[in-house]
Amino acid sequence: MAWPAGAFMVINLPLMVPEIITAVATLSFFALIAGAFGLNFGIGNLILAHSVFCIPFAYMPIRARLEDMDLTLEYAAADLYATPWHAFRRITLPLLVPGIMSGAALAFIVSFDDFTITQLVAGPGQTTLPLYIWNQIRRPMTPEINAISTILLLVSILFVSVSFLIARRRAK
Repeated sequence: MAWPAGAFMVINLPLMVPEIITAVATLSFFALIAGAFGLNFGIGNLILAHSVFCIPFAYMPIRARLEDMDLTLEYAAADLYATPWHAFRRITLPLLVPGIMSGAALAFIVSFDDFTITQLVAGPGQTTLPLYIWNQIRRPMTPEINAISTILLLVSILFVSVSFLIARRRAK
């Protein structure tokens, strides 16, 4: 069953709207909530903003995996008297794990890289690593920033290498 076009458009809206517009709208929304109800979620604002912004990035690989799934496996499980929960847990979920893992990795990378929304939504004393690096770059370069940059570079190289090895192993 296909989703209505409107639902697909709403889920993918953060991909289509420029990031600065999303950041200003998110900041305005949290300011409206704080002004109208006196609610300030602190770091929750930042977590909520990043979660909403990253939903389409996590959704795309999961949706691609769902579209490639063979429904006859679930029908076969039902024919063998599996409950819907058991069919999901034993068949659907293991088939979705690669999509979920890649969606989670993509959402993490996008969230980590997202500077604009973090800059506008983060409150006083709320510093993420990209904001910390940005604030430190204004001053003379320290060994601490060099070490952080080196670690990030090495982790990136490690992830790309592991991804390459997994793809090469699957090709064989």
